[in-house]
Amino acid sequence: MVWGGISLEGHTALHVLARGSLTAIRLLVRPYAGAVGPGFLLMQDNARPHVAGVCQQFLQDEGIDAMDRPARSPDLNPIEHIWDIMSRSIHQRHVAPQTVQELADTLVQETIRHLIRSMPRRCREVIQAHGGHTHY
Repeated sequence: MVWGGISLEGHTALHVLARGSLTAIRLLVRPYAGAVGPGFLLMQDNARPHVAGVCQQFLQDEGIDAMDRPARSPDLNPIEHIWDIMSRSIHQRHVAPQTVQELADTLVQETIRHLIRSMPRRCREVIQAHGGHTHY
């Protein structure tokens, strides 16, 4: 599993974890939330590990607020676009990344900034489409 976080202020390093999502939350989300400070709001998708009771209980115990996501909501989480870009970058390479650093290098910081800057436009389009399909 690979975990990374992005915000308006910047991004974390990529972390490769041998264990599941709860490990990522314990090891990475808590310090990231602390670094961002008051008003931190975690945006995850509805992946089964993210909505598991044990994960939700951990977030509640730690005082970490997570955004509610309807089951069929449009995916406005820019990190999903990063995973897509990373996947395409890896598949375009003639040789697969051999190290975590090579894997991390497939994510270009400017791409992350571009995606974050595009969020107001993305949100407007979803609102205009009344939650329906947009070109994103």
